[in-house]
Amino acid sequence: MSDPLVALPGGTDPVERTRELRRAHAAFTRDGRVEAPVRAVIARSWRRCARARVSPECAPRVELAEAELCRYRAEHPLARAMPVFRDLVGAFAAHGGHLLAVCDARGGLLWVEGEPGTLRRAERLGFVPGARWSETAMGTNAPGTAVAVGEPVQVFGAEHFSRRVHPWTCAAAPVRDPRTGGVLGAVDITGGDGLALPHSLAFVRAVARAAEAQLALLDPEPDPEPDPASGATGAAADTLTALGRDEALLVSGGRTVRLSRRHSEIMALLAHHPEGLSGEELVIALYENETVSPVTLRAEMSRLRGLLGDGAPLSRPYRTAVPLAADFSALTRRLAGGAVSAALHRYPGPLLPASTAPGIVRLRRRIEDQARAAVVARADAGLLTDWVCSPWGADDPEAWQALAHALPPGRRAAALARVRALDLELGPRQGAVRPEAVRSGRATRSQPVGP
Repeated sequence: MSDPLVALPGGTDPVERTRELRRAHAAFTRDGRVEAPVRAVIARSWRRCARARVSPECAPRVELAEAELCRYRAEHPLARAMPVFRDLVGAFAAHGGHLLAVCDARGGLLWVEGEPGTLRRAERLGFVPGARWSETAMGTNAPGTAVAVGEPVQVFGAEHFSRRVHPWTCAAAPVRDPRTGGVLGAVDITGGDGLALPHSLAFVRAVARAAEAQLALLDPEPDPEPDPASGATGAAADTLTALGRDEALLVSGGRTVRLSRRHSEIMALLAHHPEGLSGEELVIALYENETVSPVTLRAEMSRLRGLLGDGAPLSRPYRTAVPLAADFSALTRRLAGGAVSAALHRYPGPLLPASTAPGIVRLRRRIEDQARAAVVARADAGLLTDWVCSPWGADDPEAWQALAHALPPGRRAAALARVRALDLELGPRQGAVRPEAVRSGRATRSQPVGP
């Protein structure tokens, strides 16, 4: 599991913590030793800074003048997310004496906004639009480290590599392109010790997810390129919506058709196999009873042709008449590209959940496994909470256990209790982590979870 990212453990005295961190910072910059209470995520960042020969006395450099910065910001993808950032963070930053900052994927600051007094202090520090705050330029800092590791991070006081930044605390989360999964930049909250709380990091994570969802709405999946194998060069794509529905919706030729369950299964299978399926392959994928005659399939296809007309599937092999863009295909592409937040934002539920067709059952399980694996690997408490609170994730012991790992120790009890209850219902899972190991922070996978 990833290291805890909360800057101050519960009950820690900020003043004493600051003294300890400054001693540890001095020891590292003097002879490269990492001492308590430096967290592993910070220690790794300090070592990267040392390898990059960043000086603890470093100062930021403004790389973009005002006119060039204005042009760059106007063209940057995160410009379209600024209304979300300002709506969610603006008032919080202004009233709390904090700053909202947004950087690009190289750690270059694009926007810095907030309370005027704090802005003036930040200007003296060089925390201004146009300045570069990457790890390689300014050492460990929340926006620069977040884009370096592609994960949310909170940096408190002397955890910053640059001594001039020690009076500050910041929390940042990367924002990813919802289509490619690449990091576009990061959203950051910067201020004083008041930000050294768990909810600051949770808040900035949620803001990043909201921005990714907004970008996904503003820039939807493009229509796929025509597939020569479909025999429909240059034709516009139809769309199939089958996630979370027992009866799919097909948009074809400008009209929307609600398909029967069997026709939903046929179109979903053909969308998943644009190269086409033989009659025998389609029978095996559709019917639990392997003795079903091909005549039964031909009757279903005849009814489907009567319903769809010119947009009906072609035969020999069975395939769609025009490219068919399915919502489950878009979901798996986003997951594969790392855009987990945007993918899950558009996930209304499993593929054709009532279907028992063998081919649909296999495809549904594959999609669910990919989604679960992506959520668990991201180790984001917000995403995991959304997953386990959904109808399809409520009985998912792996996700509940991952949530227990992702939560601060004081908030794990309910998740651990759910892990125990599921193990009693479903039986222990091979290689699972025992709840007491999660609670103590000594998680291993050598023993199954017991009651």
